Amino acid sequence: MQGNKNVLRKSAWKWGAGVLATALMLTGCGGGSDNEAAAPVSLEGRYELDPETPAWQSDKKAESTTLTWYVNADWWNTDFGKDLVTKKIKEDLNIDIKFITGDDTKLNTFFAGGDMPDLITVFDSNSAVAQKAATWALPLNDLAEQYDPYFNKVAAADTLNWFQLKDGKTYGYPNYSNTQADYDSGEIPAKTAFVIRKDVYEALGSPEIGTPEQFVQVMGEIKQQFPDLIPFGFNSIGEGTGSLGDTLQDFLGVPLQTEDGQFYDRNLDEDYLTWIKTLNEAYRAGDLSDDSFADDGTAFEEKVKVGKYAAMLLDGTPQQSGNLQIFMTANPDKAYMAIDGPQSTKGNEPTLNQSGITGWMATYVTKKAQDPAKAIQIYTYLLSEEGQMLMNYGIEGETYEKTADGKIELLPEIKKLQKDDADRYKKDYRMGEFMFFGHDKHKALSDDAFPESVKQMQEWGEGKLVPHFLLENINPDQGTAEARALTAINTKWNTTLVSMIRAKDDATFDAVLNEYRSFLEQNRWADIVKIRSEKMAANKEKLGLE
Repeated sequence: MQGNKNVLRKSAWKWGAGVLATALMLTGCGGGSDNEAAAPVSLEGRYELDPETPAWQSDKKAESTTLTWYVNADWWNTDFGKDLVTKKIKEDLNIDIKFITGDDTKLNTFFAGGDMPDLITVFDSNSAVAQKAATWALPLNDLAEQYDPYFNKVAAADTLNWFQLKDGKTYGYPNYSNTQADYDSGEIPAKTAFVIRKDVYEALGSPEIGTPEQFVQVMGEIKQQFPDLIPFGFNSIGEGTGSLGDTLQDFLGVPLQTEDGQFYDRNLDEDYLTWIKTLNEAYRAGDLSDDSFADDGTAFEEKVKVGKYAAMLLDGTPQQSGNLQIFMTANPDKAYMAIDGPQSTKGNEPTLNQSGITGWMATYVTKKAQDPAKAIQIYTYLLSEEGQMLMNYGIEGETYEKTADGKIELLPEIKKLQKDDADRYKKDYRMGEFMFFGHDKHKALSDDAFPESVKQMQEWGEGKLVPHFLLENINPDQGTAEARALTAINTKWNTTLVSMIRAKDDATFDAVLNEYRSFLEQNRWADIVKIRSEKMAANKEKLGLE
């Protein structure tokens, strides 16, 4: 998926939502007068409902509508109306959007104080915020019926069904919600890759790095021949485990479930732990930098821009495409390229993940929305072909043209700017960044959908994607004892993983791992596994997998 920042921030927000859950249950998510919906707006003099015509095309409201939109991410670009994409949205919908950003603490203040924005975007549809949306948000089904029935033509039925709450209504709609059909189409690009600088790879004789022994040897050779480089890098650890967690597990093809269809603890998979011990061996040899465990997303990105890492296990290649392009433009003969990298010691094929049916950013219209008609028009507009084309490619004739074979091609000057000045490209055009309700399938319409820096990486990933649908939204419900235990376990696993990789010897490695196993037993792990298995079964039923 395309975005403005490191995809690992997504994991951080998902982790943080669990911490917030209890507070939310004690404040605005609990109901009460403050959560009563604002009175419906009148459409008299504005437009007549027409299921065959998007409401935004018919709306005659003269004055511009200002909407406040909170995005639960402090890195989100709050500009609106300055770049080509949002300027066009502002013009077509006759709206102005005031974006507010923050973290979970800021989000909680809305529910505690009752001063709600018009729209809210969160990053975890399994959080207390999302699961209690009926207490603070308006159903999209009702908004479509009241204000814009054309919404039902552009929204994916499978996605709406997946997001239904217990009352049978859908409140949030995500971006990058991929169904099985989307995966089967082959149009979804891989977002993970093991990459290495071309000059390093060639200098070492194009080595294989598939086995633990090969990996350790190559890292040592890099350190010897390229002493100014960090041999191996990975996405920032932050609140989660970076690309050394489930991303590495996917590269190794660690099973998604047990043979009898129950939840499988991938963190304790023998194949995966073999590779963690391999990373520990490389660390003890001085081939992994201590800084890599402390660097935040910004520090990691700065090192990518200057090619500081010889090799990386990279999650979120589209999110890093600008940084990779900056290095590629300055150093065309040293650009990062994808190779097979670490492979299963048991012969498993990679099972790389992409966005699932849950997607990423889920957006809601709050009960305090001053003009819910305009709010649902935003959904319809951005979900439509017109909106998708705008967000991805801009405006026909100004930024792109259609070729004789129906492909989308960026104009030469736009393509040059994307390649040579990624920062200005983002600032002036914002194509591929402003992606509320965006979808991967529209990327397949053009060879210019992604910068040159990641195209080879995506080609390498062809045929390696496997949906992880059955593992989506399977955690214990927020507020339960199991959910609290899982929060503690996730925190413990994060420190355990880092401690294993940085262990001074095998005995310390084993001791840290055994301590984690004991921690699981002491923190309701068996109950969590049972809940996850039950939710996996429900997912299979919902998806028709059994």
